[in-house]
This record gives sequence, C-alpha cells and structure tokens, in this order.
Amino acid sequence: MSVIQTHDLRRTFQTCGGAVEAVKGVDLCVDAGEVFGFLGPNGAGKTTTLRMLSTLLPPTGGEASVVGCDLRREPRKVRERIGYVGQRNGSDPGITARRELEFQARLYGASAAEARKRTSELLGVLELDSCADRPSSTYSGGQRRRLDIGIGLIHSPKLLFLDEPTTGLDPQGRARLWNEIRRLKASGMTVFLTTHYLEEADALCDRLAIIDHGRIVAEGTPEQLKRDIAGDVISLGVAADLERALAVLEGEPYVRKAAIEGDGLRLYVDRGESAMPSVLRLLDGSGFELQTIALSRPSLDDVFLQQTGHSLRDTEVAA
Repeated sequence: MSVIQTHDLRRTFQTCGGAVEAVKGVDLCVDAGEVFGFLGPNGAGKTTTLRMLSTLLPPTGGEASVVGCDLRREPRKVRERIGYVGQRNGSDPGITARRELEFQARLYGASAAEARKRTSELLGVLELDSCADRPSSTYSGGQRRRLDIGIGLIHSPKLLFLDEPTTGLDPQGRARLWNEIRRLKASGMTVFLTTHYLEEADALCDRLAIIDHGRIVAEGTPEQLKRDIAGDVISLGVAADLERALAVLEGEPYVRKAAIEGDGLRLYVDRGESAMPSVLRLLDGSGFELQTIALSRPSLDDVFLQQTGHSLRDTEVAA
C-alpha cells in the first residue's frame, strides 16, 4: 500500500532575478512501513519537496496523495495523519519537555489524562525521563532532537517526516537517533527522511531516491543502486603517464567508466573479481608498471557520482 504518491510535483519560486524552479517534476511512491530516504546535496530540492508533502508549501504544479488524502484538496486531513520534524528545533526553550509534549497532545484533541499518559510513554521511549522537568534550553543537541521527534509523534501519526534529522549531532547522538528511527520502523510507522549523509541513507533506508538540481536521478534500494548503477570499483596506482593508461583501459568492454583520481586511476566494472585479472594482463602487456591495485564495493557516493558527475562527499564536508 502506498502512503505517498506524487506525479510531476513541482515548485517554482519568484525571485528578483526571475523564476527559480526548485523542484522540477518529482514522481515518488513510498510504501507503508518503510523508511524512505531522500538523498542529495544542500539546495537539491529535498526540503522543498518535503515541505510540499507536509502541506507547509503549496505545489506550483503536479499532484500528490499523502496517507490517502489529496494534498491540494485535503491539506487538513493530511496534517492530522502526519508528523513533521524540521531542521530547526520546534520546542519552546523556556518550557520543559513534559509540558511541551502535553501541550502538543492537547492541541490534537487529547484529554488531559490522555495527554499525560502519552507524554509519559514518549519520555520513556525517547530516554528523556531524566531531563523531562528541566527547560529544553538546558538539553544537549541529541536530547533536543529527540524531543522534536516526540512532538512529531505525540498524536501517533501514520507517517513521520524527518528533515535532516541528525545534522549537527555528535556521533553518539547520531547513533541514538538512528536507533530511534529503526524502532519507529519496527513499530510499523512509515518514515520519510531527507539527508545528505551517505552512511545514514545506507544504514537506515529500505529504499531511497537521489535528487539533484530538483530532479530525481535514481531510485531503488541502496544495494540495487550500488550494484546496477555503479558496479564494483578498481583503484589503480600506475607508475606511468596516467592519460595514456586511461586511454588503454577505458575502451575495454568490461569497464563501465574510467577516470583519473588523484595519483591513480579509478575503474567502474561489472564484476570486480573477474575484471581484475584482465586489467592486470592488459597493463602488463602495454608496458605499464602497476604499483597498487585495490577492489572495493561501490558506495552511494559512487552512485551519485555516476548519475550527476560530482561527488556528494564534497557537500558533506561543506555541511
């Protein structure tokens, strides 16, 4: 069963310099109970798409259904059935987590007793009991993000949107939040998360879509994308003219793509184990002295590089 379906979803912004098309016709299908990742660099259109799907931003064009409701005609019903956690903290820093969660529950129509019960449950699940009665301004970054997730979960939504959920967290805080996302999936909830962290998408997502410049350039499971798009990776150190070595290798039928990378060569091949002997024979027969050779499985960054021509690692470092 699909929880999200979009067709040709678009968003254009009017600026002083003219119209800017931030999202350029996105087609998505997200199934119930999965963690679906939206992977891309900053400015690719991830957050704009998520804000449209969560009714915070009206689409310029296209159609979408979210948790069984028409995005354009039934935005109120959509909001009743989803949770949303943005990039910035959504809690009031001057009040406690307990008071914040109880207040949010009452906004969704819970009685005072129901709000207290639900709040107590979430504080335990999110490991916020120890700080529940302190102002959230005293919390660590990880505690504040878990409180944000609690606000998104207080009304037991069918679908939770997480926008860059671990940005700015230390490794321990990120690991705890990953575990919480896994727990939500195990409970049957559908999670739609945006991220520019490769390891996060690989570790958490059942399926993902890669977006660049407002367009989806690839979609599938992490393993499918790595296998079908990137292939295996052979890294070579060659003591010779790299341009000449590149010319020798890139015409071979088993080489999908070859490029100079730093002081060596990087080859994308279908089956690394069977390709390596052929590479060795070809280089030896052409008079090249091989210094190093290594075989590795592709990463999501290899997929992104193949589809867009640039690396997502650069945006991780910048972020």
